[in-house]
Amino acid sequence: MPSDTHLSIDGLETVYDALAQAIDTAGPDKAQLFLVKLALLNANAMGDAAPFLANVDIALQDLSPSSPPSGEGSTMAG
Repeated sequence: MPSDTHLSIDGLETVYDALAQAIDTAGPDKAQLFLVKLALLNANAMGDAAPFLANVDIALQDLSPSSPPSGEGSTMAG
């Protein structure tokens, strides 16, 4: 069951610091793979795809003006 709790500012800072350190430890060659693995582990821990997918959309906001929102402009053939 998803939780409605949120991290405190201190908790977010702790997570940010740990994430930055882990990305540095993974190195430039493995950083993207590390982030995918971390995302999948966290999605599994959430136990519900819906909030994860919502977070993906939120994280994509304002990354670049040329990036369409998730689900729009997809080039995947079905």
